[in-house]
Amino acid sequence: MEHKTLKADFCVIGGGLAGLAAAVSAARRGVKTILIHDRPVLGGNASSEVRMWICGSNEFMESGFVEELRLENLYRNPLQNYSVWDSILYGKAIAEKNLTLLLNTSCMDCRTEGNRIISVTAWQLTTYIKFEVFADYFADCSGDSILAESSGAEYRTGHEARAEFGESIAPETADRKTMGMSCLIQAREMDTPQKFIPPEWAHTYSSDADLPNRDHELNFTQNFWWIELGGEDDSIRDTETVRDELLKTALGVWDHIKNHGDHGADNWALEWIGFLPGKRESRRYVGDLLMNQHHVSSGGRFDDIVAYGGWTMDDHHPAGFRYPGNPNIFHPAPTDFGISYRSLYSKNIDNLWFAGRNISVTHVALSATRVMATCACIGEAVGVAASIAVREKIQPREVGQKFIRDLQQKILQNDCYLPNVAMDIPQICKNAALTSSNGVSPESLRSTVLRQDAEAWHGRAGDFVEYTFAEPQAISGIQLIFDSALHRRRAEFKHLNMKANYLRHEVPVELPPELVRNFKLTAETACGETVTLCEANENCRRLIWFSAPDKYSKIKLTLFDDADRKVIGFRIF
Repeated sequence: MEHKTLKADFCVIGGGLAGLAAAVSAARRGVKTILIHDRPVLGGNASSEVRMWICGSNEFMESGFVEELRLENLYRNPLQNYSVWDSILYGKAIAEKNLTLLLNTSCMDCRTEGNRIISVTAWQLTTYIKFEVFADYFADCSGDSILAESSGAEYRTGHEARAEFGESIAPETADRKTMGMSCLIQAREMDTPQKFIPPEWAHTYSSDADLPNRDHELNFTQNFWWIELGGEDDSIRDTETVRDELLKTALGVWDHIKNHGDHGADNWALEWIGFLPGKRESRRYVGDLLMNQHHVSSGGRFDDIVAYGGWTMDDHHPAGFRYPGNPNIFHPAPTDFGISYRSLYSKNIDNLWFAGRNISVTHVALSATRVMATCACIGEAVGVAASIAVREKIQPREVGQKFIRDLQQKILQNDCYLPNVAMDIPQICKNAALTSSNGVSPESLRSTVLRQDAEAWHGRAGDFVEYTFAEPQAISGIQLIFDSALHRRRAEFKHLNMKANYLRHEVPVELPPELVRNFKLTAETACGETVTLCEANENCRRLIWFSAPDKYSKIKLTLFDDADRKVIGFRIF
C-alpha cells in the first residue's frame, strides 16, 4: 500500500454540510485546508446517498454559506435532481485554491503529543493510498466524532439524567440510548399504474393498524423519516445490522402503500431507497460549555455567540419504528437561540474543534441543534475561527478569550445572522457620502443590523447608489448583500433545497424574483479613471464580497434589472 504525507494549517474530517462549510470558510480566508470525507459525494445527510432536506430555524432562515448553496441549487437545478445537487457541493470545494479534497477517504486514527493532535491517518478506498495528514489544527465534523476515542477527547453518549442539569424533558435515569437512524425512500408519480413486487425478505404490514401514528400520505414532503431504528442499539457499531432491518422495514412500508389498502398510490413508483442510514445522534464531544435545555429555552444569550438555531427540541423515541406512539415530540424552543463558541472546541484537546451534530450539548439540546442548516452555520463559524487561530498562532480556546469580537464580526461579514450582535461599520464607510439616483434613501445599506427582514434600498435598471470620499481612500473590501426573499421563502415552505417525492407534473423551481440578477460595480481611481470592479449577468448569489486593494474616490453600484430589486447591504471596508 502506498503511503503519502500531507501538511496543512487546518484539517477537517467529515464533508457533511458542517464540515464543508468549515473547510470552505477557512480556505476562503487563506488557510491551507485539507478536507477528508469517507464518501464519494459531499453533503452527508443532505447528499444523494441519504436525501434529507436541509432544515434549520423555523422562522429566521439561515444566510451565509448555506444560503449560497440553496440559491445556486435553485439556479442550476430547477428539476431538483440529486446528482446536480451533489455537483454543486463538490464544486464549492474544488473551487477553493487553498482546499485539498480527499473523497472516499476514511479517517482511521490520530497521533497525539500531550494534549494536541499532531496528525491523522486515513485510507482512500479507490486508490489504496494511506495518508498521514499533519496540521496545526483539526475539526472533527464527522458526526460520529471519529477522533474522540483515538485522541482521548472527552465525549458523551446517550441521555443525561434529568437531575444533572435540571432538564425537565430528560429521562429520570441516564442511559446510552440515542435517537435512531433512517433509510429514506423516494417515489415518483407516473402517467400509468405501476406495479410493485416486494422482495421476499421485506416485512409485511397488512393494515394501517401496523403503522400507528405514522402518516404515509404521498406528497412532496413525505420522506418517511419515521422509518427509524437503532436508538436502542450502539448507533455506531451496530449500523450495518440496523441498516439491514431498515431496508426490510422501508420496502415493507412501500409494499403496504402499494398493495395493502387504497392509498391513492396506483400511479406511483418507487424511485429510490437509501442504503446509507442517515444518523441523528451518536457521540457528542465535551467543550468548555455543555449547552443544555435551559440554554436553548432561554434563547442562548451568550457573550460568545457565533451561530444560532431555531428548530424545536425535536426528540425521537429511541425505539423508533417499534414504538407505537408518536415517533417524536416537538418540545418548544425559541426561533433564534444562540450557540456558544465554547461548545465548539474540546475541553481537553487543545487544537480540536468540532461542528455538526457532535458539538458540546446534552441530548436534549442536541434535539434542537442537530438539523443541517444549523450545523452549516456552526461549521462556518469554526472555519472563521480557524483563520484567526492560524493568523495569531493561538489555540481554539484563546480565540474565544481574546478575539471573540473579531470572530463575530468576520462571521457577520459572511452574511451570517447572529442574534443580538450588530455589525461594526468601518469609519471609512461611516464618513463617506452615500447617495442614490432615484430619491430612495440608501442609509439602510450601511446599517449595523443584519437581519433577513432588514430595510432595503430598491431600484431598477439604471438606478445606482454611490459612495463618495472627501479624498481617495484605500479600500480593502466591498460587501454587497441582495434580497433573496428569506422571510417569504420560509413562510411559503420553499426553503427546502430538494423534494422528497416527485409529482407527475412538476413545476421547476427558480430563483426568488427579488434577487438582483444584473449589476455593475465601478470605482473612480485617485487619478479620475473609472474602472469596473465587477459586472454580473445572471447573478445567483445573495452575498458578493470583493477584494479591492487600491485607493478610490468613488464606489458605485448600478442595477440593470428591468423590475424593482432590493439591496440589503452595500458596505466599504
